[in-house]
Amino acid sequence: MAQIQKANGIVDWLDQRIALKPLMKVLMTEYWIPKNISFLWAMGIVLVVLFTLLVVSGLFLLMYYKPDAKLAFDSVNYTIMQEVKYGWLWRHLHAVSASVCFLIIYIHMFVAIYYGSYKRGREMIWLTGMILFGLFSAEAFSGYMLPWGQMSYWAAAVITNLFSGIPLVGPDLTEWIRGNFIVADSTLTRFFMLHVVLLPVVIIAVIAVHFYTLRVPHVNNLYGEEIDFEAEAEKFKAGNKKDSKVIPFWPMFLSKDFFVASFFLAILFYLVCYHYSFALDPINFDPADHLKTPPHIYPEWYFLWSYEILRGFFFSADLGLIAFGIANVIFMLLPWLDRSNVVAPAHKRPAFAVWFWVLIADMIVLTIYGKLPPTGVNAYIGFAATILFLALFFVILPIITKLENNKNA
Repeated sequence: MAQIQKANGIVDWLDQRIALKPLMKVLMTEYWIPKNISFLWAMGIVLVVLFTLLVVSGLFLLMYYKPDAKLAFDSVNYTIMQEVKYGWLWRHLHAVSASVCFLIIYIHMFVAIYYGSYKRGREMIWLTGMILFGLFSAEAFSGYMLPWGQMSYWAAAVITNLFSGIPLVGPDLTEWIRGNFIVADSTLTRFFMLHVVLLPVVIIAVIAVHFYTLRVPHVNNLYGEEIDFEAEAEKFKAGNKKDSKVIPFWPMFLSKDFFVASFFLAILFYLVCYHYSFALDPINFDPADHLKTPPHIYPEWYFLWSYEILRGFFFSADLGLIAFGIANVIFMLLPWLDRSNVVAPAHKRPAFAVWFWVLIADMIVLTIYGKLPPTGVNAYIGFAATILFLALFFVILPIITKLENNKNA
């Protein structure tokens, strides 16, 4: 047993028992971050803050929500919104935080693509990030179903029905997911369990792994510069802070993160109090009715691009389902579809920069048309945008990055 001495304070008391100071060195004071980064590198901490808000607000909502097909709608729209003091605040905070969370996820993801942060030893960072994207998507969808309004019910019917297209096991799998032949009370309780228990636990675990994967390859920087972190850290510890290319995670980098997070929180609470309606679908204020299908079913804005890919092949449901499945895993393959060894921001890679901005434009088009009825010219535009999306990854990206690699050989 280690020799325990009289502690000089709470930190020293904890250090003698759980090695707090070495742990702080490993995780914070001697974990080094490049100097040449911008506020865009704070999006990870912003996401952690948003996830924390979602957990806290979700716990308050959980006190009054009833996961029962006969009671769920009223528990949300009457009990929480009208009878519970400040219940409206917690519901708006939960809904707006979920929507803003996906906005930050997309910013975080496309910043990583723009600066090549998925390459050269950082593949695990990218893969765990994309796993988190999938988990957050599942968490958002399961939560969208809980109010048991019209759009909740029919979105659940459409999405769960996708599994029926899987060969051999599809129909049985769909029935198992729903707990019934149709979306019903058993489906609600299943998704309630996923949303409240299973998915949050898995998300927290993967967040920890995601941060851990940053430890060895370290954080990328604005120029894609390879930094000798050990040598630069020695400069910093020797007092040559000006010439060192790195700073400690705490207090220097994290204090900047807190500033950016505070700025985003100010915007968030402004939206929560004054412009929350964008996060609440008007159709979802009608109780779920399995005998009354809404004229046009569509998911939340952050799913619209993949939903449009699902129905992009309007002449073949099977092709649409295949394209949808590919679209939801294709970003995970990015480190291998990009054949170039160059790690640099897109503005220093001309062909890649064009590819990047075309991808952004195409996903915006898919998002816009994902909310429009798939009739007439809309269907053909959606089809063209879907083909372009798939071609950008499987055809254009490998070709332009291979040529870039040859040019720099």
